[in-house]
Amino acid sequence: MLTTRYVTGAPNWIDVGTPDIEGAGSFYGGLFGWRFQPGAPETGGYGLFQLDGRTTAGGMQTTEEQGPPSWTVYFQTPDADATAKSAEQAHGAVLVQPMDVLDMGRMAILADKAGVGFGLWQPGTNKGLDVMNEPGTLCWLELYTTDVPAAAGFYNTTLGMETFALDYYGGTYTTFSPAGQGEDAMFGGVVDKADDPAEADGPAYWLPYFEVTDTDATVARAQELGGTVRMPATDLPDIGRIAKLTDPYGARFAVIKSAAPS
Repeated sequence: MLTTRYVTGAPNWIDVGTPDIEGAGSFYGGLFGWRFQPGAPETGGYGLFQLDGRTTAGGMQTTEEQGPPSWTVYFQTPDADATAKSAEQAHGAVLVQPMDVLDMGRMAILADKAGVGFGLWQPGTNKGLDVMNEPGTLCWLELYTTDVPAAAGFYNTTLGMETFALDYYGGTYTTFSPAGQGEDAMFGGVVDKADDPAEADGPAYWLPYFEVTDTDATVARAQELGGTVRMPATDLPDIGRIAKLTDPYGARFAVIKSAAPS
């Protein structure tokens, strides 16, 4: 499960790039109760989404040249420069070279072998998100890709992630965990996008899931706020009730009311 006890290879940050940060703030505020706190001038407009004073995500206004509106997940590394080099050697790419973010940490934006963008965060004074797995916060990730074994190999080589194959109602679901942490530390899954009707015609990408108290009510509220439903509320046995959405600007995300532990 996701945890704020961050280790190498674990997700420790997430942010959204959007053409309208004020509008995004209104949308996610109405949906999850977040409040957007703009950053100081030296942050270039980058700010924080907070829930009850705890940081749940980052966000900034982006241009068309910077790519489509989207969520980016960041993984912890003790050395962003070395990890970026490892990604290149594993046939990935460095989209934004490692750079210091004031005294808060060192970051980079990479792409895996399938061209999926993701971030690195080497903590400084900012150790990562303040909260996960509670309503209104990040609780799971899924990588939709074109080659599951190749993706597993890339993230293992680059960040040490380990994969575990779980039997799920006659099929297999492959999960990611940080190196040496075991199945109990799984934080996401990797899926061949051709196997999911909601993803088959779209890009390969990382999809964040946010925990909610009522999936159907969240879907209805998202539509009221200008969002779009990509996959309606659906029950997954022993997992929970999920839905896939986009915000008013096209950034994709999912919500889940997790099933109670058995």
